Amino acid sequence: MATSRSQSRDEGGMSSLWPDVPGTFPELASAGPGSNQLSLTQAVHARRAEYVRTKTIRIKVGTWNTASFKGTEKDIGGWFVRGQGISDALTGLHVSEVGDKKAPLDASSERVESDESVEAQEARFDNSKPSLPKDDPGGVPGDEDIGLYLLGLQEIVDVTSASEAFRPYTDPEPASRWKSAVEAVLPKGYILIAEQQLIGLLLLVFASPDVAADVRSVSTTSVGTGLMGYMGNKGAVTARIVLGETTRLVFVNCHLAAGADKTSLERRNWDYGQIITRTRFEPIRDSMDLYQSQGEVIDDADFAVWAGDLNYRLSDIPGDDVRRLLMLHTRNEYDLSQPSARKIEDELAKTEPSSTKSPDRPSFDDTQSTMTQSSVDTKESSASDRSSQTSIEDLQADPSSLQTTIDSLLPHDELQGQIKDRKAFFDGWKEGPVTFLPTYKYDPGTVGVFDSSEKRRAPSWCDRILYRTRRDKLAFESLLVEEAEAKLKDDKMKQDGIDEAAKDEELLYDYDPDEDGDDDEGEQYDASEDRSEGVVVTKEGFEDEVHLEYYQAHQRVLSSDHKPLDAVFRFSYQSVIPELKAKVHQQVARELDKAENEGRPSVTVVVDRHGDEPETTDEDPMTFEGVYFGHVRYAARKHRSLMIANTGQVPAVITFVDRPVGAGQAPGPSPAWMTLNMDIEDGNNMNVRHYTGPRTLEPGDSCNVDLHLKIKDRHLITALNEGIQQLDDILVLRVENGRDHFIPVRGKWMESSLGRSIDKLIRIPEGGIRKLQNQRPKSKSSSHGPTDDMPVKWSAPRELFRLTDAAEKLTELCIAEWEMISGDEEAPWVTTAGWPFSEASWTTTTFEQRHELSAAVCEALDTNAAMNECMPPETPKMAMLETLASFLIEYLESMPDGIVTQDLWEKLQDAQKKQEREKKDFSLEDQRTSIQEILSGSPPHSISFILLTSMLDRVVQEQVASTLRSAEKDDFQIPKPIKRTNSLSKKEMSREPKIAYRQIITRKMADIFGKAVIRTPEPGKAKEKAALDDKKAKLLELFLLKDS
Repeated sequence: MATSRSQSRDEGGMSSLWPDVPGTFPELASAGPGSNQLSLTQAVHARRAEYVRTKTIRIKVGTWNTASFKGTEKDIGGWFVRGQGISDALTGLHVSEVGDKKAPLDASSERVESDESVEAQEARFDNSKPSLPKDDPGGVPGDEDIGLYLLGLQEIVDVTSASEAFRPYTDPEPASRWKSAVEAVLPKGYILIAEQQLIGLLLLVFASPDVAADVRSVSTTSVGTGLMGYMGNKGAVTARIVLGETTRLVFVNCHLAAGADKTSLERRNWDYGQIITRTRFEPIRDSMDLYQSQGEVIDDADFAVWAGDLNYRLSDIPGDDVRRLLMLHTRNEYDLSQPSARKIEDELAKTEPSSTKSPDRPSFDDTQSTMTQSSVDTKESSASDRSSQTSIEDLQADPSSLQTTIDSLLPHDELQGQIKDRKAFFDGWKEGPVTFLPTYKYDPGTVGVFDSSEKRRAPSWCDRILYRTRRDKLAFESLLVEEAEAKLKDDKMKQDGIDEAAKDEELLYDYDPDEDGDDDEGEQYDASEDRSEGVVVTKEGFEDEVHLEYYQAHQRVLSSDHKPLDAVFRFSYQSVIPELKAKVHQQVARELDKAENEGRPSVTVVVDRHGDEPETTDEDPMTFEGVYFGHVRYAARKHRSLMIANTGQVPAVITFVDRPVGAGQAPGPSPAWMTLNMDIEDGNNMNVRHYTGPRTLEPGDSCNVDLHLKIKDRHLITALNEGIQQLDDILVLRVENGRDHFIPVRGKWMESSLGRSIDKLIRIPEGGIRKLQNQRPKSKSSSHGPTDDMPVKWSAPRELFRLTDAAEKLTELCIAEWEMISGDEEAPWVTTAGWPFSEASWTTTTFEQRHELSAAVCEALDTNAAMNECMPPETPKMAMLETLASFLIEYLESMPDGIVTQDLWEKLQDAQKKQEREKKDFSLEDQRTSIQEILSGSPPHSISFILLTSMLDRVVQEQVASTLRSAEKDDFQIPKPIKRTNSLSKKEMSREPKIAYRQIITRKMADIFGKAVIRTPEPGKAKEKAALDDKKAKLLELFLLKDS
């Protein structure tokens, strides 16, 4: 099965081609006010006249059906490259008349044919040697005169062979043999720029060195239309090249369905339609330097040539009559004593005019006089000029001339009939004047003996070369539009009845006896009459020029039953000169830059550097081109500002847009650890938080942007401590119709003990985590914190010891101070259970105040500063205690594994279930001992647990003692506010008010700290979570209750 294989290559540095876009680019002078918005590519294209130059070359196109005869490749160089093998006597118009535009040859004319006689040539025919006549000077241009050689071969293998037709791959050996044969005779330096094979079809394109340098975007493909509509025994191979970055050339080599019946004719038309529809080339770069989304087709060509064995025959005419008529001309080439001459004479003797055989059918001889109007008259010929027109017309008018015979046969040509009926090759394709004998079918080894086999096939012009310019295609499309409009107009007139009235009026007033009644059948429109060669405007607006110089068959090539055919075109095209284009590109770029810079908005960003901060840093904030926050600590607020000024000549609309983010980064205009807020035009942004734009700045105006940074999120703190994340990001300030400004934002994270596990906290040296950070080598990507390979410094985290100790002492001081100065006011531990760790009991500080003071507490832990001196001296003791209690809860919650790890919790639950199965009453001491034995499996966690519960026990004791001291000794009642917050059941509470009061406080403390110190998998349902929280609280409660 035939495959549509496509190959593409791009030679040279300049590969940008003009695209398939509608219309043309506007000229800069008429582009209007928006001309400065033209893209650079469009502007360069508008000045194309400055960097293109016209080049003229000759293109030779050859086609030959070799019928898979041996030795045919030995003739290829002679007829295709050197132009040999033309018989001037067997050409209707002499070669000199067609190509050189001279008068008919005479004795003094330049010799274009070999002196070797036809008899001598045929006598020495041997398929192992070239069959061309000796010392043939060549009748058409060749060798270095040709810039592009395009060779289309058919049947280089036997396509009737089943083994070839169903071969799963294409045998490359025949193609290699033909390539070598052509390369051997081509002038030095010619390059093979394209090739494509489809079983027996082969397309080869060679270019001279100068032309090869202009070739771009070569793409070849094949379409099989044979067996089942897809096999490769019939079909086409096609190549597309671009010359000089301006002109698309397409070359088709085809072999259509054979046969002389009507079905075969319809199949040939179907083959043509399939080739047109299914041929598609690789995309090329368009004028915007972008690849086309779809490949181009044959109809996109600026100049296309369609060659090959089209297999169209002569119809409605007896084949014997055609053979007899043509052999009357070919016999003149032979001496009567030669075998070929005797064969022709025998044929003529056997073949009588058909009129003597069938009186019912008019003979060709009888009707020949009515067929002298040549098809060439309906086509323009590039080989005619005023000086030679008379002699050519004389030859055509001579009834005994070969051209008159050819002209009388052409009206029976199926190809011309299908074009006229618009069934194939009707959309602008045209052919040069047919001045040569039919190319099919001859006895191999003869010049002019038509098929003498038993089948006696009728001669036909099976091998053809058609061509079409872009102008031809557009002219046909314009004709279709005109016809459609005329039909609509006629239909409208019929609908309105106007046509009948017009007919009546014509009958009355427009009768002309000299003209009316004439037969105007021959005045039908022929599209070829409107086609003349000359300037062709390409798809991208460049100008090419095409002239057909030669169109000839090589009659004296004997090695196949088809005669080869070639055409020579003189082709002028505009080629891009890279150096000139680069110069224009540079000039246009400067002009556009200047216009764009003058019309684009421009702003200047001024960064508040805060270089006077009393900090030591490894990075000089005065040299950092961005916003530098300096040293960043936990919960410490940092502020920076930007000033954005419009320094351009037009209004500027500015907006902070979403910045590019990586893995793990939150999207948005700013990172999660920073907020920005831009001034609004009226200056009133009190009700707008984090406004990022848009904001319009008139020329000379400016606005401020406030940047605030505060690190409070525990997950971010852990990531910063471990070096997973950095305080390093970018803000993107977008200026509408201007350039984006990228503003770096950076800060140096001061490591904290917050968010670290107990196993790492016990490895922090006495100087604190900050001392360890300063001792480690400077690294931007690795953690400065304690690692598992560092030695253990403490049995429990020193930071936890300092926090619990400070909380215990501050509690004692606050209670003593309250009892001394509060008077009758109720103490917070009397009104709210869980003081000072319950948020509901905090009355002296706000959320923001506690955050500021918490930063001081954390800094004291990290730098080993005194806890009692870390907060401002004017801070009340109660505010200090609330802050410390709040930070302690946060510190415990930030530990990744907690004090009671998930593994320890599971062991504790297993032990509890075992006790429940034993159904024994265990004392508080027994339960505590069991828990401590399990916790002792991890000594740092066990000691930390004891530190915490001991602190809580002492805080509870201080609260209970203070409450009891202020109450009636003999009649103590649980304070009503405390009683309202009780979560214990009556069964759990003691009947003794003093004990019950301690139970309520203890349970609240256990509720708060159970969630903070114990790590468990998070349950999905609320009921399960409540039950789990209750279990955690009861665990801590065991260590806070008294045995009594």
